[in-house]
Amino acid sequence: MMAMKIVNAMCTPGLTGFYFDDQKAIKQGALMDGFMYTGEPLTEKFSAIRQAGESLLIMLVLEDGQVAYGDAAAVQYSGAGGRDPLFLAEEGAHFFNEHLKARLIGLDVTQFKAHAEMFDTLILDGKRLHTAMRYGLSSALLQATAKAHHLTIAEVVRQEYGMRKKTYEPVPIFAQTGDERYSNVDKMIIKEVDVMPHALINNIDTKLGREGELLKEYVQWMRNRILDKRRREDYQPILHIDVYGTIGIIFDNDLDAMYQYLKELSSIAAPFALRIEGPVDTGDRAGTMAALRDLRIRLDEDRDTHVEIVADEWCNTLEDVKYFTDHAAGHMIQVKTPDLGSVHNIIEALLYCRSHKMGAYSGGTCNETNISAEITTSIAIACEARQCLAKPGMGADEGLMIVKNHMARELTLIKSRRSS
Repeated sequence: MMAMKIVNAMCTPGLTGFYFDDQKAIKQGALMDGFMYTGEPLTEKFSAIRQAGESLLIMLVLEDGQVAYGDAAAVQYSGAGGRDPLFLAEEGAHFFNEHLKARLIGLDVTQFKAHAEMFDTLILDGKRLHTAMRYGLSSALLQATAKAHHLTIAEVVRQEYGMRKKTYEPVPIFAQTGDERYSNVDKMIIKEVDVMPHALINNIDTKLGREGELLKEYVQWMRNRILDKRRREDYQPILHIDVYGTIGIIFDNDLDAMYQYLKELSSIAAPFALRIEGPVDTGDRAGTMAALRDLRIRLDEDRDTHVEIVADEWCNTLEDVKYFTDHAAGHMIQVKTPDLGSVHNIIEALLYCRSHKMGAYSGGTCNETNISAEITTSIAIACEARQCLAKPGMGADEGLMIVKNHMARELTLIKSRRSS
């Protein structure tokens, strides 16, 4: 096709669907006061333990008048687990206008991947662009290519990466409760969410219990609640709980003790399949990988235990995803979308997981935007991810609506075009 060039590039600060939280301070016992936390932040650039989530709204104007959008956003727990420091929108806007705008104007967006790779590896002042900036900019470039071709993003991804499969299927959606672990589970049962509830188990005293008893009680309640309240007997959601390494903390990273605990959780969850995300975090990449690898071996040897473990912390980049996948460190990898920077890395990570028989989870964070959620949902469809996170926000309904509705629209458009 003929060239389609960017004629203007703009940005403006915006909000995200949640907040930035100082994970280090929370893990060290910061207490909640209403919706806020008391105490001083411990992570670089934080001004409070919980502060408003910020995004940078990027707009690329094409020569035919169409506008492509991409939102630079970072995860809730920025600055933790080896991630880039806190992303502040005003700083990002200044950087964009000074260093990136001129580089964007005049680019031909009929192809996506080469431009995404260029900005992903760009070095300025001795550093790569912040992961949030790479995320938002590449999202805008991907949407620009889709608009140039008058196709959906899912179709563009399949074309650029040579995927031959012609059918496009819905991806199971994973919704998260936030701190509302009971009322939001009810919402998920009513709406028959595929995978639930995340549950945000990020400390021991109030959420896991010193012996893990609080989590066992919660899994028991949830299992009974689904059986009692579901409208159809064939509604069989997968129970997926993120524990942020706290199981490792209470058992001093003892693999046999963690295995026995997970086995007990699995029996409590039955007849529903169980996934535990981040059961252990040793504080470094190699140690966390080895612990998840060895824990998976124990679980796989037990044919009566139906629990999968999911890698999250220290698995932030495309290189990390390959490293954890190559060592079978877990049954599933959360491809934590903002952490990978450019969205072409998300595509390659999901495809790498699938080609190596690792569960490919297109994740992200509650602290994203509607635009980033829609673009990564399109990528999940194209790459046939095993599940896709409902985001942004922690209200359950909003993120589920954004992701499910976008998925429905995209699949309907593709089906209509192919049938005609």
